[in-house]
This record gives sequence, structure tokens and C-alpha cells, in this order.
Amino acid sequence: MKKKVSHYQMAHTQQVSQEAAPPPSQVLNREEMILKYAPLIKYIAHRLAMRLPSHISVKDLMSAGVIGLMHAVGKFDPSKNVSFKTYAEFRIRGAMLDELRALDWVPRSVRQKASQIEKTILKLEKERGRPVEEEEVAQELGISLEEYYERIDGASGVSLVDIESVRQEIPVGTGRDLMGNLLADKGADPFHLFSVKELKGILANAIEELLPREKTVLSLYYYEELTLKEIGEVMALTESRICQIHTKCILKLRGKLKRVLKDVISA
Repeated sequence: MKKKVSHYQMAHTQQVSQEAAPPPSQVLNREEMILKYAPLIKYIAHRLAMRLPSHISVKDLMSAGVIGLMHAVGKFDPSKNVSFKTYAEFRIRGAMLDELRALDWVPRSVRQKASQIEKTILKLEKERGRPVEEEEVAQELGISLEEYYERIDGASGVSLVDIESVRQEIPVGTGRDLMGNLLADKGADPFHLFSVKELKGILANAIEELLPREKTVLSLYYYEELTLKEIGEVMALTESRICQIHTKCILKLRGKLKRVLKDVISA
């Protein structure tokens, strides 16, 4: 399968790919580092904007991203054995998501419906011992499949701010790190009780329980770094359908991680 590469991804790769170079703080001053890694801001802002309502300004995200990059330059510690590019992505994305959370644009009713879907999926999978399809979840909720999809569409904003967007305590891996995207912000969530290795294992097990098409979407989005539109082309599905599948995956994974945490605390 030939991988499709977006315009922003090409710019992202070409301009900030020197991972093997010495720590930037040793060869560049503050201004030079900001200029060198500034393309990350545009790249990350547009990735986030694809899953946000049209009234959310990309320029506002980029402005927040500039602050994130400046913080990254000022706080980067080469002794942590993490590349500056990875650390900068973490700080830039975190600053943008702080901005989104401050806007508080997701209605309470939408959050409640997302939580209901999450709990229903977990309940059915526990009862039936297998991944469940959308039709089964809709039936359990007592709504039509069309209404279920509408709720999933609304929940995409919730998953972005509450799940994918919450920042890692430490950046791990490269590119968009799925495990890190599911960690809690600033240690406010009890998931900090787990080590990074333990969380990776828990997440790997949770992903294994997903449906095949859900695994494919996660793989293409988080590891191949395709856009939702590109994934749709690969899988012969619409971009909106891919967004629905991704949102359901995130809700499922969040629920599974919560369940593991509950079991550990109650043990």
C-alpha cells in the first residue's frame, strides 16, 4: 500500500527531520531554534483544525503554538534523552489544547452523550466478550443508527480536547504518540500511578480488542501519520466516516483505561 503524504506532512518532514544532530541548544541560539522549528506550529495547528468546528480559528491555535515553542526552547533538557523535535511537538500541541480547553466550546450535553456511549460500549463488550458493532450500541441506547452517528460526530470534539489533547507528563515515542495522548494532564488523573511501560502494555492490550477496521484507522493515523481524508481514500470510506471510527476508538480506549485503573485501585 503506497503511503500518501500531505503538503503539511512534507513540510514537517523536510524542515525538522534532523533527529541525529547534536542537541539544538548546543548549536543554535534561542531565535534560531524558534525559526528552525516554527514549521511545526503550522503543521500541528492544521492537524488539529481538521477535527474542529469551522469557527475555531487556526490562527488562534498557531498563536498558542508559538508560545508553546518558546516554552520548549526555554525548558528543553538534553539530558532527558528526548529529541528537541519530539519535545517541541509535545509543548506546541499542549499549548494549543490549553487554548481549546479555555474556550470550553464543547457543550455539557455533548460530553454527557459521549460518556454514555463510552460506558455502553464497555458494558456490551463485557457482557458479550467481544468487540461490538455500531448497530448493537445504538440498539442498547434505544436510538437509531443515524442518531448514534450524530452523537459520535459531536463527540469528536470531546475526544480531541479530553483525550487526544491531554498532555503527556513526558513525551514518549516519535510523531503523534497515541499512548501519550491518552494520559492525563499535569498529573491530575490517577493514571500517573502507572509507569510508561505499564501504560504502553495496557494500551496495547486495549487496541488488540478493537475491531480490525478500528485498528487500521489508528495505525494509519498515529503511526503512518495520514490525514483522515487520506485514510478514507485508502479504505474507500468518506472522511466523515473515518472521523467517526477514530472517535469511537478513542472513546473505547478511554473507557478501557478507566476500567483498568478502577480495578487496580479497588484491588
